[in-house]
This record gives sequence, structure tokens and C-alpha cells, in this order.
Amino acid sequence: MAERSTAAVDVADTSGDKPLTAKAEQSTADGVAKNRERDTEDVEAQGSGGTESPGKASSPELHSGHKLARRYRLEECVTRLDGFSSWRAVDEKLRRAVGVHILPADHARARSVLAAARSSALLGDPRFVQVLDAVEENDLVYVVHEWLPDATELTTLLAPGPLEVYDAYQMVTQVASAMAAAHREGLAHLRLNPNAVLRTSSGQWRIRGLAVNAALRGVSSESPQRTDTEAIGALLYAALTQRWPYESDAYGLAGLPKDVGLIAPDQVRAGVHRGLSELSMRALANDGATASRHESACTTPEELVKAIGEMPRIRPPEPAFTAPPEYQRTTYQQGTYGRPAPHPGVTQPVPPPPPPLQSRTGRALKWAVSALLIAALGLGSWQLADALMDQGGKSDENQNQTTDDGDKNSTAPKPTKTLSIEDAQEYVAQGDAQHPGDVKLTYDNSTTTGWRTSSYKDGPKIVIKPGVGIVYDLGSAQDVSAATLSFRYGGNHTTVELYAADSLTPASLDSLDKIGSATTNSTGATVKVGKQVKSRYVLVWLTAMPYSGADSANYSDAGYKQAITNVKFTG
Repeated sequence: MAERSTAAVDVADTSGDKPLTAKAEQSTADGVAKNRERDTEDVEAQGSGGTESPGKASSPELHSGHKLARRYRLEECVTRLDGFSSWRAVDEKLRRAVGVHILPADHARARSVLAAARSSALLGDPRFVQVLDAVEENDLVYVVHEWLPDATELTTLLAPGPLEVYDAYQMVTQVASAMAAAHREGLAHLRLNPNAVLRTSSGQWRIRGLAVNAALRGVSSESPQRTDTEAIGALLYAALTQRWPYESDAYGLAGLPKDVGLIAPDQVRAGVHRGLSELSMRALANDGATASRHESACTTPEELVKAIGEMPRIRPPEPAFTAPPEYQRTTYQQGTYGRPAPHPGVTQPVPPPPPPLQSRTGRALKWAVSALLIAALGLGSWQLADALMDQGGKSDENQNQTTDDGDKNSTAPKPTKTLSIEDAQEYVAQGDAQHPGDVKLTYDNSTTTGWRTSSYKDGPKIVIKPGVGIVYDLGSAQDVSAATLSFRYGGNHTTVELYAADSLTPASLDSLDKIGSATTNSTGATVKVGKQVKSRYVLVWLTAMPYSGADSANYSDAGYKQAITNVKFTG
């Protein structure tokens, strides 16, 4: 038996030669045959041990240090079960950690595992842990996948308690969106559980084992979309309540009380967000019942994404204010000279301030100080009045004089004015355009319309192109001092840059003069021009955008995206 580490697994117990199982019955809302899935130790669990079931094809006799394809050096066996084994390994060519599943080429599921791995690799969606290689060689079939050392399983995250509301919202939003994309390509997971969902150090959620986990276990479903949707509902239920929504305990979570049935998360735990509670119930199969308000059930990940988009957006919590440390008096200030030194480690009380002077001398001193203050105030007022009268006389004299310099000697700041926008055009530095037909909606003085970007999988910084944006025509060369922008989406974070352009269609971004930049977490930003510039054309350029869920009102999918609803230039 491989050595067990501290990472959580599906059911963290083994007995004898056979792993302990916990059966979670999952029924479909439309009467489809029930799909039973054994909650044994997860194939993908990083750092968990397993045992081999008797009567199955034997896993190849491999050991730490063994190399596959003279490249992948096996380091630690994390699972040995059902005729296959899973390892943490090192890709010596690229010098990085990877995960490897290995099974004999004559294993009953070897062909289906290879097919599932290759299909998953073709998807190339960064929201899933990527399959890097799928090979049949020397009587072995092995699948190599990413290893994320900075990621934490949902199982581990739930050990101390349920997730915060915003974290649960982000988890279900990102997982549902990713699974909807996978199903559009004909791929299902079928083993979507708390061990298969990871949160990276940057806060993004990743899914591992797409198609491959089910193929390794021989799991199938007559209604794969319903199975994965119900699994997402179970994940959300667990995230909100720290309970597994079935009677059996699983994934380190206690199940629901027996003979009670499936009850809404906000009835299991006080303070659960009502909208997320109902969303979970809409995704879970509950013998035909849906949420407490009787919305229609969500039977596909796409329907779940739509339901999330119709919810009021849950914003991240405000950062907590940390009070500065208290001012500490020194020994000299505390007046401890001549006193015995305090014992080490003993906190000495700070003495209260001395009482105000009550003696005759003290009263006389207070009256003297008051008299001096009154005299100073009187003198200052007289001098101020005299200066004002003097200034008034000079102003009257200056009104009747003219100079050859005109306004050159004036020190008053020039008033700012709003510059008119005559035309605009989307600028495409690389790749495809966003929505060029909507650029005029950014200067129609309405924040309900606007131009939007595409939804990107990576972010906040745009990685597949240098940026996206719009060139504005001010009609003639103008002194530009600032640009004020209104956005549709807030969150971490939007970065906008300003460039002075030579036309509505600049030749290249490198040829433009950058004149200002700003980063905001809200739905508005003011970009101040750092140097005096006069230009007819100004490029508003987005280089980073926040993550937001699907937006049915804006016809956009979940991802890193932004929409500019209004732009004003001042000069």
C-alpha cells in the first residue's frame, strides 16, 4: 500500500485490501435512470494513497525513479487502485512537476482512457487542468497532466468551515461556465466532486480530470449534462453548508440526517445567502422538487450559467481596516527615572496623565496665557484688515490699466472644458475586433449603452493580445488634460491607458505616444494626462479587465471582460 499523506481524498479511510466506499445516490429530475457513483479515493488526489482492489488487472510494477519516455521521472505514488496507479512525477525536459496516470495496455479501460485524454487535451481550456501527453508505449498506457503546487482542493478549503459568500459565488460561476464550455465541445466530467475542483493562489478555480477520471473508473451516464449539473449543485451546497447533500458522508463532509430528504442550504445553516441557496436547489435532483420559490430546475450547465447571470451580482467584501499600532511611551516619557526596573516579561501599566494645575500659580499661568492669546488675535485681525484694504486699492488701480502682455501675467488657472467627440473607431492591434459597431454608444451621454469587449479566459491582464480599445476624433487638435470613463463591470481590476494618435487607424501601437494611465476596481476611472499634449485623435486602450459572470442583458459569457458605457475628454 502506498504511503498516505495529509491531502484529503473522497473517503479518507481504507480497510484491509479493499477501499471503503460511500454510495451517493443521484437521481435526475426528469425520471432518467439513477446513476450510482462510488465515492472512493479520487484518482487525481495530489498526495493521497490508495489500495488496489482484488480481482482487477494488476497495476504495472513501477517504483520511484522509474522514467517514462526517458523524460518523466516518477517521484511518488499517490493512488494505486483498480488496476491503475497515479503518480507525482518530474518532467526532466521542462524541469517541472507533472502528474501521471499509468495502466497496462491490456487493461479493459486503456482504450477509453487514451481517447478521453486526447479529447480533453484538444479542448485547451485553461480553466481545466491540462492533459499534456497521452501515450501507449512498452505495454503501458500513461496520461501526463499538469501538476498545480499552488492550488488547494475544495475538500481542504472546506475543512475549517464553509466558504465565504463571495468565494462560493465565484466558485459556482467559474465551474459552471467551464463545464458549459466543455459540454458544447461534447465533453463531460462525470466525476465532478470536491477533490476535482481546485483554487489557485491567484483565486481562480480549476477543474481536473475532465473525461479522464470517469474513463479511469469506467463511469458513464445516460444524461451527462444532468449529471454534471447536479454535481455542480452539490459542490455549491457543500461550499455553503460544509455538508454533503446526501445521507452518506463523503469527501470529509458529514451527510444530511437520514429520512429528512434534501433540505435547502439556508435551512441547514443560518446566514446562508438566499440566492445561492436556491441556485443550489435548482441544480440538485430532488425527486422533482426545485427551489423554495419554484423556479424551473437547471438540467444543463448552460442553464445554470444563465440562472447565475440573472442573479444580482455578489460583490467582493470591502477590505478590513487595520488600526495603526498604539503610540507607546518611552521610559523617559513615563517618568520612571529612579524607579526599580520592571521584571522582564511583565507588562507595566501606563500611568494616567497628571491632573490639571489647581494651585494659585497654575491659575495665574492660565490667565496670562489667555491674555497673550487675546492680544495676538487682536493684532492679527488688525494686520489682516489693513492688508485687505491695501489689496483692494491696488485692485481698483489695476482695473484702469492695460499691459502689452495681455493674460500672460495672470496666475489664475485656466478653466477646463469638455471636448466634443466627432467620431470614433475601434482599434485592432492584433487578432479579431471586439464590437466595432457599438463604439458610438460610448459618447452618447448614456450609461445604459456602450461598447463591450469579448470575454477572455485569462486575466485580469489580457494575454493573447496587447490590448483592446477605441480611437476618438476630437474634430481638431485639442489640449487634452484628462479622460473620464464609465464601465459596466467593477472588480479587480481594469487598467486603461491613453495614447495620442495620428489618425483613426494608427499604423501600430508602438508608434503612438502614451500620455496617461490609471487602474481602478470600480465602475469608473479618470485618466489624467501626465504632460501637456495637443492632439486630434486619442486612443483609449484597455490592457486588464475584471472577471465577471455571464451577462444575459449584455449578451456576454463569463470571463475577463469590460464594457465602456461613457467617455468624456476635458482640456
